[in-house]
Amino acid sequence: MAGSSFGNIYRITTFGESHGKALGCIIDGCPAGLSLDEADIQKFLDRRKPGTSEITTQRKESDTCKIYSGVFEGKTTGAPIMVMVENTDQRSHDYLEIASYYRPGHADFTFDEKYGFRDYRGGGRSSGRETIGRVIGGAVAMKLLDNMGIRVYAYTKSIGDVFADCATSDIDLRLQTKTAMPDISSDEKALRLIEKARKSEDSLGGIIECVAENVPAGLGDPVFEKLDGNLSKAVMSIGAVKAVEIGDGIMVSSCKGSENNDEFVAENGVKTKATNHSGGILGGISDGSKIILRAHIKPTPSVSKTQHTVNKDNENIEISIKGRHDPVIVPRAVVVVECMTAMTLLDALLLNMSARADRVMDFYRKI
Repeated sequence: MAGSSFGNIYRITTFGESHGKALGCIIDGCPAGLSLDEADIQKFLDRRKPGTSEITTQRKESDTCKIYSGVFEGKTTGAPIMVMVENTDQRSHDYLEIASYYRPGHADFTFDEKYGFRDYRGGGRSSGRETIGRVIGGAVAMKLLDNMGIRVYAYTKSIGDVFADCATSDIDLRLQTKTAMPDISSDEKALRLIEKARKSEDSLGGIIECVAENVPAGLGDPVFEKLDGNLSKAVMSIGAVKAVEIGDGIMVSSCKGSENNDEFVAENGVKTKATNHSGGILGGISDGSKIILRAHIKPTPSVSKTQHTVNKDNENIEISIKGRHDPVIVPRAVVVVECMTAMTLLDALLLNMSARADRVMDFYRKI
């Protein structure tokens, strides 16, 4: 199975299955000398782990991580960093029934068509638990970015038809609310909507917004390695994401050029923009403004409501999916979007170090 690695210089490979013995990540290309321990990673894993509230799956996993290589005396050595999380609360018997049929909205059918075989226990590699490796890689990238003064944060913008009031909210509240929304009123409305969906044996989707601040201008290349293109691919690779927007996103198609353009202004000798419709990226290259992207998350496909499907014998059947599932994926996916964004930006920063001859020469003249 190809395609489990991501990145160029800062490169991760994720491994493991939902009901296997463990999951994790191997990070290659992390510079030596970064202070790092399990606690730096654990605080991010805790934001995506199951069983934290009534709106998440009740699978009880501590998702405790352990660093096995690449760190010595509290600092990265430059060698590959291997971090692993053991599975401790699998209930594979909940999935025995689905081995014979294809769940609507899942990758069961496509896995069978591609490989002729699939791990039906919780979805195997297509499970949401695969994102553990992404969060590990993103947590390390986030620490590097933080040391550069670059801040990346994401939050729930909407669940169903409930939208957070981001203009007047406290972004740090996203770490305290159950929905990861940054305002209490919207959080309470969304919780009521989620409970209504649960009682009707259904699920909800929503939108995650991610912001990167203090990103320098000049990241990304103007043709096939556009920064917005790479960010879109990174976020779109998350299993539940069905659309990605940068800046004003789909709204630009109904604007006039004069409305969509960001006019440049000079303030105290510094070039800046009066607006940020572009979401911080022009021509595939960062322009120094805030980078803003949104990920549209589909409703959890595992619902207990009766659905129609077919089995391996091509018989039409009715099913009611059993097991422990999130009524909404969005809150736990927030940190995953954050981490994929962080890794993409860090990789772009490392690649950008060789973009200009004058800067390369200046750097090595000082050594």
